[in-house]
Amino acid sequence: MITGLAHTAVCVADCDAAVAWYHDVLGMTVLSPPYRMEGDAIERDMGVLVPSPVVVKAAIVGFDDTDRVLEIIEYPNARGLDTRGELSVFDHGLTHVGLVCDDIDATRAHLEANDATFLVDGVADVAGLRTTWLRDPFGIVLILLEKRDPERPYYRQY
Repeated sequence: MITGLAHTAVCVADCDAAVAWYHDVLGMTVLSPPYRMEGDAIERDMGVLVPSPVVVKAAIVGFDDTDRVLEIIEYPNARGLDTRGELSVFDHGLTHVGLVCDDIDATRAHLEANDATFLVDGVADVAGLRTTWLRDPFGIVLILLEKRDPERPYYRQY
């Protein structure tokens, strides 16, 4: 039986740079710093998914020590295609990561000054939330969510 949501992985070309940005700019805690995995165990785990020899560089970032975190992942021996700039949020598959913030205007200004590219003009009010969409310097689409009622989950703001 599945009992919870663990992580969402974002694949980047430079794990160290992405972890630094997510920490320094977004304010996430580095829960597990970048580490390199290679050898028999990771080959057995991902050998049919990633060209051999499998090498994975990964880190875990988040806001608290729970299973709901972001895994920042790089495949140094298997450079992927950088197609994220071509994808739309309506393309099938995972499309974005939602981040809760307490002051969307200040957060947006901070991110604009730190290499984020905003995909929409300004901030919208929808379903009891203030929202704005951006792409981080690594191509990942994020949505900032400011809750009307900080005590309620973001999906119960209406």
